[in-house]
Amino acid sequence: MIICMSEILCVTNRRLCREDFLTRMEAVAAAGPAGVILREKDLPPDDYRALAQQVLTICRFHATPCILHSFPDIARELGADGLHLPLPLLRTLSPAQRTKFPMLGTSCHSVEDAQEAERLGCTYITAGHIFATDCKKGLPPRGLAFLWEVCVAVQIPVWAIGGIEPGNFPLVIAAGAQGGCVMSGFMACSDPKVLLQEFHAASA
Repeated sequence: MIICMSEILCVTNRRLCREDFLTRMEAVAAAGPAGVILREKDLPPDDYRALAQQVLTICRFHATPCILHSFPDIARELGADGLHLPLPLLRTLSPAQRTKFPMLGTSCHSVEDAQEAERLGCTYITAGHIFATDCKKGLPPRGLAFLWEVCVAVQIPVWAIGGIEPGNFPLVIAAGAQGGCVMSGFMACSDPKVLLQEFHAASA
């Protein structure tokens, strides 16, 4: 389980960065989010491993949890803090493999997904997309009612994803979420520390 006052997870997308990705990750990790999910799942395994080694080093220096994505073997090899998998891939892991990670998460798009994730041993889930977002252009958001339904259906922390901004963050918390996941905000903002401060102020 992720416990941190920031209540905000960074989900990466290096293609959204306006600067060197590792420079951006240094600033993100230093800002102190609840954690970083390294989601660069388009990379082939060797390239992802090389990038993950660098990002893990940065996150460890700043004591920011780093959750690897898509590659269970690489996450075990590198001793990552956690692993995030799409639900279909999570289903392929044995119970013994799933218990290797202090933090284990998956992305859920229905109450049934969330309940299955809990049965599979996830320590957290992400649920979305909640609000309209450029990452899901043309797809209607599932909304706050969906988020509330997921939160009451499971006992593990639920992190909202999709269009999460300081202005709507209090609504996410009011719906029962542990916090929110932010991608483009962290990748493209002028200062990740200031962005986190804006989230803190909104939820105070």
